[in-house]
Amino acid sequence: MRAPQYSICPMIRLTNLLADIRQCNLCAEHLPLGPNPVVRAAESARLLIVGQAPGTRVHQTGIPWNDPSGERLREWLAVDSDTFYDESQVAIVPMGFCYPGRGKGGDLPPRPECARTWHARLLAQLPNLQLTLLVGQYAQRQYLPHRYGNITENVRHFRESLPAGFFPLPHPSPRNTLWLRQRPWFEAEVVPELRRQVHKVLT
Repeated sequence: MRAPQYSICPMIRLTNLLADIRQCNLCAEHLPLGPNPVVRAAESARLLIVGQAPGTRVHQTGIPWNDPSGERLREWLAVDSDTFYDESQVAIVPMGFCYPGRGKGGDLPPRPECARTWHARLLAQLPNLQLTLLVGQYAQRQYLPHRYGNITENVRHFRESLPAGFFPLPHPSPRNTLWLRQRPWFEAEVVPELRRQVHKVLT
């Protein structure tokens, strides 16, 4: 008699993959605070947030966007913390999973090993995604289908990427406050549509 054939539950595959990611130490020698991969995902998630890399506070707590940047991002989205951190609805997959260290102008770029090693495998386990927020230049370089020469133009032409399910955003870091002040069209035009798209996906 043949042994019964069982398929592997997608939830189990994703759980195992996330466990592998959280144990990753591929670039440990380059990380000043050591590895502490920060990522959240569930198969049912409909909204994906692709950011840059954890800062020191996120590294210490293991909670993504647990800093002033996250507060501003949640304000842009008009969602509360409970919704933002509900893995069944929102997946959070940065370009780099670990804190990369400091450079002359702020945090270093995300380590390239993360996206190269894990992103395709992880996204393949998220079949219900309807909208992906590309926060900052590194996420946009990787995924934005209609990419212009800089963040300003990427964000200004955000409607061109909506049919493909992408929404480019500037990084909500306090360092970008001047950028936001000099571009009032972002709050006036982009944020209301961002909220509308996010609300549509999450409800």
